[in-house]
Amino acid sequence: MMWFLMCVGLLLGGYFIYGKFVEKVFGINTARQTPAFTKTDGVDYVPMSKGKVYLIQLLNIAGVGPIFGPILGALYGPAAMLWIVIGCIFAGAVHDYFSGMLSVRNNGQSVPNLAGKYLGNSAKHFMNVFAIILLLLVGVVFISAPAGLLGKLTGWDVSLFLGIIFTYYLIATIVPVDKIIGRLYPFFGALLLFMSVGLTIALIVSSEHTLLPGFSAGDFLSNLNPNDMPLWPALFITIACGAVSGFHATQSPLMARCVENESNGRFVFYGAMIGEGIIALIWCAIALSFFGGVEGLNAGMAGNPANVVYEASTGLLGAVGGFMAILGVIVLPITSGDTAFRSARLILSEFFKMPQTALPKRLVLAIPLFVIGAILTQVDFGVIWRYFGVANQTTAVMMLWTASAYLLRHNKLHWICTVPAMFMTTVVISFLLNSATLGAGLPMTVSTIAGVVSTLVITALIIVKTKGRGEEELPEEA
Repeated sequence: MMWFLMCVGLLLGGYFIYGKFVEKVFGINTARQTPAFTKTDGVDYVPMSKGKVYLIQLLNIAGVGPIFGPILGALYGPAAMLWIVIGCIFAGAVHDYFSGMLSVRNNGQSVPNLAGKYLGNSAKHFMNVFAIILLLLVGVVFISAPAGLLGKLTGWDVSLFLGIIFTYYLIATIVPVDKIIGRLYPFFGALLLFMSVGLTIALIVSSEHTLLPGFSAGDFLSNLNPNDMPLWPALFITIACGAVSGFHATQSPLMARCVENESNGRFVFYGAMIGEGIIALIWCAIALSFFGGVEGLNAGMAGNPANVVYEASTGLLGAVGGFMAILGVIVLPITSGDTAFRSARLILSEFFKMPQTALPKRLVLAIPLFVIGAILTQVDFGVIWRYFGVANQTTAVMMLWTASAYLLRHNKLHWICTVPAMFMTTVVISFLLNSATLGAGLPMTVSTIAGVVSTLVITALIIVKTKGRGEEELPEEA
């Protein structure tokens, strides 16, 4: 239990200490009006209180990723928890803060436009395509997972739940942000709180299960995977949400359009990521503890992390409590899936320069997205998840380099973004070169060396190119 509590304490300390430092480096301006007021339209730009915006941001980013990802990552042992803590504080929360605050500084613009502004038009065009692909994959993953859990919980046909969730997504995507999302999320937040706190307390007081049984300090640096899967770089792709996730860069601009003051940014963006990190820690600890270690987890999972959610929730909280906890798990992907499609609509509206105040124009962009999403739900979930993981971390790489370029232009401490950008670039390149199913299938040593060399070249190019560009291109920062 000591290791778990220490990890939670480190995350909370990271918010108050490193989060404050990141905010200072960025340099907030409390007198500056935010897009929520300068571009109010009653649909996407709507001023909302700090607490409500935080809750919506947390539910937006905390989909099935911080549950399924840490469960799969737990197969590597407590090393997964170490990555969640370090990744969340120094990479994920920094990534989320800058994706939100750069959007606030740029009239609520989405990540493709931000990448284009600070990295160039090639990056903008790449991100326009890549962000839409990622958001469609997210939407599909976050439909299939809750539909499958609801089917398991009720015994009803999964197709019925797919249709119900799709219908909700379509409505939530096109109506004003404060009408459904702003009103339902407090209730969803209560379920999330019950799920997180309830399962943790139940595990701690359980007479049948021990929190992190038999693990030592050395295990946090060891690979205990029973299937002999390499920790590098797969762990850093497997555990995305909860450590660092590019999907969040597509979500933060939604709330950047609703933040009332720049001083709320650390709580809303950095703080929500810390909250997701705690959720990830809880599920990683449950996965390692409920089944008695990695061998038991591997057998109990049977290839599907949804089995762990179901068995652990009902086993720790009984039938009624387990039902409530599973509903909390179901809520997370649903509250991220709806905003994934909403983000895709807004990115397309920026690309086509199509105002979204009129309902018919929202439908013109939303309906094709849902048609494509419906087709993708027929693809095997495991295949979609693999592509989602790579697309997710590639988007994170682009956002971190965008933030680094912004800091370079303003002669600020860019290393707080450059270092995690370099690490994640190496992870993605090494993974793609090594993967036999998604990439080139090269040996791990060759892939890693190529990843490191490629990252050093990219770093040098971005630093040299960015430092040569003037401040005249940034009038809103004056």
